[in-house]
Amino acid sequence: MSNKTTDPTKITRRDFFKLSAAATAAFAMAGVGSLIAPDLARKGLLSPLGVFDAASVALADAIYIEAAPTSPLILTPFRDVLPIPKALAPIPKSVYSIWKNPPGSGAGQQTSVSKTEKHQIWTSKIGYPDPLVYQIKLQVNTHRFTTSQVLPIGANGAPTISFDATGKTYPAGTVRTLPASTIYGFNGTFPGPMINAEYGKPALVRFENHLDENPDNLDRQDFGAPDYSFMTHLHNGHTAPESDGNPNYSMNKLKLHGYPTKAWVDNLYLNWPAGGDNNEKQSFLWFHDHRMDHTGSNVYKGMVGLFPIYDPAQSKDMGDETKGWRLPGVRKNNADGSFDVDYDIPLAFYDCRLDDGVTTHQDMHDGMGEFPAAGNPRTHPEWWGKTFYKHFVSHGFVGDIFTVNGTANPVLEVKRRKYRFRFLDASIARIYEFKLMSSTKGPKAAKDLGYGGDELQGQYRILDGQQCMKFIQIATDGGLIPAPITRDSFELWPANRREMIVDFTKYMDGTPTSKGDVIYLTNVMKMKDGRMWDNSTRSGLDPNYKVPVLKIVIGDDAPDNSLIPTALRPVPNYAYGDWKKDLDNRMIFEVQRGGSGGEIEWLVNGQPFDPAKPARSLKNPAGNQPLAIQKLGSYGVWEIRNGGGGWVHPFHFHMEEHRVIMRNGKLIPPADPGHPDGISKEDVCNLDPSESVIVCRHFRDFVGKYVGHCHNLAHEDHAMMFGWEVVP
Repeated sequence: MSNKTTDPTKITRRDFFKLSAAATAAFAMAGVGSLIAPDLARKGLLSPLGVFDAASVALADAIYIEAAPTSPLILTPFRDVLPIPKALAPIPKSVYSIWKNPPGSGAGQQTSVSKTEKHQIWTSKIGYPDPLVYQIKLQVNTHRFTTSQVLPIGANGAPTISFDATGKTYPAGTVRTLPASTIYGFNGTFPGPMINAEYGKPALVRFENHLDENPDNLDRQDFGAPDYSFMTHLHNGHTAPESDGNPNYSMNKLKLHGYPTKAWVDNLYLNWPAGGDNNEKQSFLWFHDHRMDHTGSNVYKGMVGLFPIYDPAQSKDMGDETKGWRLPGVRKNNADGSFDVDYDIPLAFYDCRLDDGVTTHQDMHDGMGEFPAAGNPRTHPEWWGKTFYKHFVSHGFVGDIFTVNGTANPVLEVKRRKYRFRFLDASIARIYEFKLMSSTKGPKAAKDLGYGGDELQGQYRILDGQQCMKFIQIATDGGLIPAPITRDSFELWPANRREMIVDFTKYMDGTPTSKGDVIYLTNVMKMKDGRMWDNSTRSGLDPNYKVPVLKIVIGDDAPDNSLIPTALRPVPNYAYGDWKKDLDNRMIFEVQRGGSGGEIEWLVNGQPFDPAKPARSLKNPAGNQPLAIQKLGSYGVWEIRNGGGGWVHPFHFHMEEHRVIMRNGKLIPPADPGHPDGISKEDVCNLDPSESVIVCRHFRDFVGKYVGHCHNLAHEDHAMMFGWEVVP
């Protein structure tokens, strides 16, 4: 790949690595002078307040090898129909009111593990009706990613041996049927249920832990919380801490890493915008596990659910394309109290690897008290074809099979009309960049094109793929943006949500589509490991890396009353008065890899997550190191620095959205070329290597303990998380 570029918006990967403390300081000082100048002693790794030697990081990279298998090749891709989830039905009041422990606002009614815990704010306090009640059980079950037969292959792409559950060996070249993988799922499915929520109608979800129950005696393998505990976080609901699902609260209030087996917890989602501000309304949340130290393995094992949230106020965004903003969607109210919306489709992306039976289950934690205990078998032929995830993968796991809504290489037939797609990256570490492409020759197996090793990721390519349609972006993590953005492609980082309208009546050159036409949703970002991408639009595409993820087939015509609006939701006022007056005394958090490795390899301000105390800022320009404590009703200016080392970090803050006001010393807006949709509210701050991002955020409505953390879940599980608190 060439490192030459004349376009300032396209930075090569080598250029990213060259960004140092001096470069970061130069960016900063060029922006607003002394207001933003960081400590010039920064070395591109970690500040002097928690410095780690770069050499130790390089040494750790050389010593700790996290081996990963090559998954068997799916032989007939794009045959399985894309699963489109239906809305979960609420429990009738006549049923939940006679439960042994019915939901309610009193002491001891929030969770079975405490006789005193109660909901901080009940629905009546804000003038809302009693919540709709849902029941979700954490269950052991199985899941199949494809119905296709597979060919076991090695890293060189050549056929290899395989095994069955008894350890029997099958010779190389034997075509096999994949076994089902064991999952821990919400209601035993992957992805889990979808709750279609509405602002003004609270939802109370009773999560029950049944993970100790394994009636089919399924092999649990070697990943997932060893005590079968869980903790569910609605990402990023405006939620009281007892319902937020975060370990800073649970460790302090309940002395729990997660809710144990047989326990239940009622998470109350008020579906109430922060501060009662309509401009704070969101549109697509998701819920996932947040059990301390095991978030990544539990999420990878299946704990993922969907939570679109609609806005019935003035019928603006209620799933009815004849009203309000007239976004694509035809609402159908169901007799059970739920509703579904046609032409409004969530797409959850998740990459995985399947065990080859010969790859050693070993990582840098072996001998450090890992699970299962040292001495267990290091290879598992009996797990051939099942999901592989070494228990404490630390760098950031990337898979070689890409799935959508739990299915590898699915196909979706669409009508000739506009659709609304809600994209979610539910992967551990992988970042995607999507384009809509046509291909005359169709997908070809990467191994048949002469590729091997990491180049096999995604399994198939469309070498002749050409962009044929554009996306119309209408939303980010924080909900609808001020105005639609036309996109040729877009990046999707872990935990990111992006919403796009696609018009399937015509191609981008104006030519009408025809029934039977095929379009591929294609990933063009090559990312061989969890550090960062190797190739992308921003740093130079690999013209041969075009991985089809979803096959879209044009079907019949259908009525379409939707429109693409010129304006959507305004950006909230994130700072009362002039936020620049608070800039010198901002809180500063620097994320970086530690030099010691082990269970606390990834740090914030040189410290691992400690639920016993709130984090302390690095020294700011005012000479202070404030604790991460905010007064109820206040707003704060926070800086998040990526310490370097060539890593990217999707950094997430719980409880309220934030707005980026500076990136690398430059005021936002205008939008940063690398993050063109970063002008509205969001809950994940996508940090490129060595970047500095300053955000403004509010702390309204609830008091208590929350967290911020990297959403590369391997980093979070290795202590890249910090606690903060809202006090009265």
